[in-house]
Amino acid sequence: MQKTQPKTKQRPAQKQDRQPGIQHIMEPEPISEKPHNRGQKLHGRIAVVTGGDSGIGRAVSLAFAEEGADVAICYFDEEKDAKDTASLIREKGQKVLLIRGDLSKPNQCKNIISKTVNQFGKIDILVNNAAVQFPQKSIEDITTEQLLKTFQINIFSQFYLVQAVLPHMKKGSSIINTTSVTAYRGSAHLLDYSATKGAIVAFTRSLSAALIEKGIRVNAVAPGPIWTPLIPATFPAKSVSKFGSDVPMKRAGEPAEVATCYTFLASDDASYITGQVLHPNGGEIVNG
Repeated sequence: MQKTQPKTKQRPAQKQDRQPGIQHIMEPEPISEKPHNRGQKLHGRIAVVTGGDSGIGRAVSLAFAEEGADVAICYFDEEKDAKDTASLIREKGQKVLLIRGDLSKPNQCKNIISKTVNQFGKIDILVNNAAVQFPQKSIEDITTEQLLKTFQINIFSQFYLVQAVLPHMKKGSSIINTTSVTAYRGSAHLLDYSATKGAIVAFTRSLSAALIEKGIRVNAVAPGPIWTPLIPATFPAKSVSKFGSDVPMKRAGEPAEVATCYTFLASDDASYITGQVLHPNGGEIVNG
């Protein structure tokens, strides 16, 4: 049961005697516009993006750089992809730090945060994006090793990274977790993956409540079928050729079409949003 927050006085008591009401006599008058420099929504901020070498992670890193952020990219062993992403960020005039590591290991998650702070002096944004998936025809085919690996990388790492980053975050910081449409509708052949993505939704909501007094916002993005390297690395060639065609828009999304969700949630444009999930999924209604 959700705890009801006590009500405190926010503004002078006032009443208008007609609807829809008159704005100019309100005290204080509602704020209708936020001042900001377009293209600089994240100016001066430092972001950590896991799985930032390719796919959604690369698109998010580039979108952040476009808005003025410097980025630390965490990747497993995809050296060329990571270096290519770094070059693209530098072309935008921003700084980048590449950190290779295995997110299933708590000490390496701590190392990622430590190296970023040593390089940039602070962290304002954490994007928990890295994930793996291993389809199986039956739950009986999921080995203990596979189950542990999927949970260690997809959800345990998010706990490790948040534990390490919190001492370096201040009011106004943002944590964004990548969940999935499978958290809402399930997936018969991705049981363990879907379970981790459901856990990420619960983690996001719970963490947002835990950090709200600190002024740190926590949200998530639940992509549908997105054309990333994880797709040909996961599914048979015939399935890959039709990937994404079963959603209402009849196509897979591009990483760039998802990245704007992260930019929005990381910026002050989302200053009144926490504990929520955005759904760039090609039109699938998930009621989440």
